[in-house]
Amino acid sequence: MSQPNIGRWAVAAMFATNGFVMGAWAPQIPLLLSRHGISNTALGLLILALGLGAVGAMLFAGRLIQSYGSRSVARAFGLATAPALPLVVLAPNLWLLTPAMALMGALIGCMDVAMNANAVEVERRLGRAIMSSSHGFWSLGGFVGGLGGSYVIARWGAEPQALMVAAIALATVLLAEPKLITDAPHPTAEKPAPHALLPRDASLWILGFMALFSMVPEGAVLDWAAIYLGRELGADIFRAGLGFAGFAAAMAVMRFAGDRLRNRFGAVRTLQISGVISAAGLLGGALAPNDIVAIASFTFAGLGVANMVPIMFSAAGNHPGMAAGAAISTVTMVGYAGILVAPSTIGFVADHIGFRATYAALAVVLLVVTALAPRVKAADGVKPL
Repeated sequence: MSQPNIGRWAVAAMFATNGFVMGAWAPQIPLLLSRHGISNTALGLLILALGLGAVGAMLFAGRLIQSYGSRSVARAFGLATAPALPLVVLAPNLWLLTPAMALMGALIGCMDVAMNANAVEVERRLGRAIMSSSHGFWSLGGFVGGLGGSYVIARWGAEPQALMVAAIALATVLLAEPKLITDAPHPTAEKPAPHALLPRDASLWILGFMALFSMVPEGAVLDWAAIYLGRELGADIFRAGLGFAGFAAAMAVMRFAGDRLRNRFGAVRTLQISGVISAAGLLGGALAPNDIVAIASFTFAGLGVANMVPIMFSAAGNHPGMAAGAAISTVTMVGYAGILVAPSTIGFVADHIGFRATYAALAVVLLVVTALAPRVKAADGVKPL
């Protein structure tokens, strides 16, 4: 097997590890309520600390990649991420839990940026897309982490689960990191102003907001579909949960098929088709006469949303005049910053105009992304190594 192909599977393992840690973290969340005697509001603030840690560290990761290359940064933060979950789970009080959660978010966020930058390097060496399937491995890792993590917690408890997750993550990173594509530091075409972290390239910011607009519908289905299905369409508890389950399953399957579609049709056409499918799915959910149609519509939307963000990361990694790590960190930061405020914003809007109108409005947002699809043309380009 050639070195680029070996590197392709190594970076896939890094994506799977990152998703595995996040998936294993999910069943730990409700346990914090009883362990620390906190309210749902306090828990929400703790989760916000994790998200702020991730977003705040993403531009820092971009600067590190410029100086040391994506492989070195992915390796360092992959190793550092492994023990992050035990630090959170074993924190004895809120004074230590809060910084532990912010630290976990920062480590996972930095690893996220670095592994995406390394995936761009693999795409350049192979001359074909691998970003969508890389994100598919993240989804697969999240599924295994969530399912397996829930079982271990139920059988042996939270602390053993966290330690097992750390051991598995550490072993996977140690096996994968020697095989990652070795890349040189990523110098920028234009030297940034002193102390400037944020790039001034307007087209890169547009790409970032396209990523934001593509991520928000995912959060809308994750956080609110069950409430919409139950409250407005009369679904029982089981069927209400199928809204996001179908959406997530469709995303995972389509991400593994996404690279083949991109290699055949190109990034722009694939994004256009994906945008139309996702918008149609959300509109179908908004207009659904019953819960069955809404669940099917959300599942259909997942087919479209699946490959939108991976395409934008590839476009950012090949953005003219920008280092891959710096460009990806900016787009990632904008996208994930939107995810932090989206759940509460969507809930506020839905309280005033209803879920049907909210999902219809998000369908229009996805059509805006579709109209801007020519801006991801760089995803098909290969910059000099």
